[in-house]
Amino acid sequence: MNETPSPVRVALVGYGYAGKTFHAPLIRSVPGLELAVVVSRDANKVCADMSGVEVVGTPHEVITNPDIDLVVIASPNDTHAPLARAAMQAGKHVVVDKPFAVDLAQARELAALAAEHDRVLSVFQNRRWDSDFLGVCQAMADGLLGEVRHFESHIDRYRPQVRARWREQQGPGSGIWYDLGPHLVDQALLLFGAPERVTASLAVLRDGGEVADWAHVVLEYGARRVVLHASMLVAGGSPRFIVHGTQASVVKTHADRQEAQLLSGMVPGGDGWGEDADALLLYDAKGEMSRLPVPAGDQRRYYAALRDAVTGYGGNPVTPLQAVTVMAVIEAAIASATSGRAVDLALSREERAAWDAGASAHSSTPRQA
Repeated sequence: MNETPSPVRVALVGYGYAGKTFHAPLIRSVPGLELAVVVSRDANKVCADMSGVEVVGTPHEVITNPDIDLVVIASPNDTHAPLARAAMQAGKHVVVDKPFAVDLAQARELAALAAEHDRVLSVFQNRRWDSDFLGVCQAMADGLLGEVRHFESHIDRYRPQVRARWREQQGPGSGIWYDLGPHLVDQALLLFGAPERVTASLAVLRDGGEVADWAHVVLEYGARRVVLHASMLVAGGSPRFIVHGTQASVVKTHADRQEAQLLSGMVPGGDGWGEDADALLLYDAKGEMSRLPVPAGDQRRYYAALRDAVTGYGGNPVTPLQAVTVMAVIEAAIASATSGRAVDLALSREERAAWDAGASAHSSTPRQA
């Protein structure tokens, strides 16, 4: 008689916005994962949301816990690398919330450590499973646009008041490019691979701002240009995606709804989860417009794939090579914004060869020629 396999026991380090809004509900909704422990200084906050979950005060208590299989790090950005390093050295599999690290050297060190200890090391790139991105990917994979020459991706917010939180204060890994840039870069890499050069401008637009709250980054791929944009001062009118190809163009106006659904208290997988009524607008060579429905988003797929990777039944959904390359682009953009010139991507010969060999391939997001 087959026995039911034991669940992967998960410890979540951090119960701020990311831990509370995304990680905890997604982990708890995926069969085969058990959220066993949360690291938080506010046990009452955690217990008010979840019963039966142990709360401890320090990451050391879960990193050294022999009953924990997977450590999910959702703490401030400058703690990502040291906590991931300690967890892997203790024999744990690790998920790091974006950004992977605060610089490329840290990212490479963590990737090498994962290989040395034979641990699954992954980054929480949940936006791969957003309805808007999946819809654009589908249109491209179906050949509706021809060869894509201009790809534009926006993640904009309207938060005109600077808030007293670490993401908006001076410090390693703070600012909008570290916060939203990793999502924008990761999606571009999945579709087009590693770029040749990066040109960027970063700015502080809001009164009282301490760190960049506006980012405009251009990735060069031969004749193709990929424009990545993020701002904290956009009240509306900014499409999520604009894609122009040799045969047609497509626009996705509104963003995926899963974050809003999670904030409203919806349980992942509930009625209407990830559904998106905002269709793609496809403009053909004659300028005529038609509407294309988009697939439902489902960020649970990240954790389902991660579970399979940890248990040996599937591949890592976000590989260390992908995470390292995202950091290479993040760092190149900062260098470009500082110097005012285009910057080559600082990938090693081996890293570039891995991309050229198709190491970035992902089942739901095909690379474009």
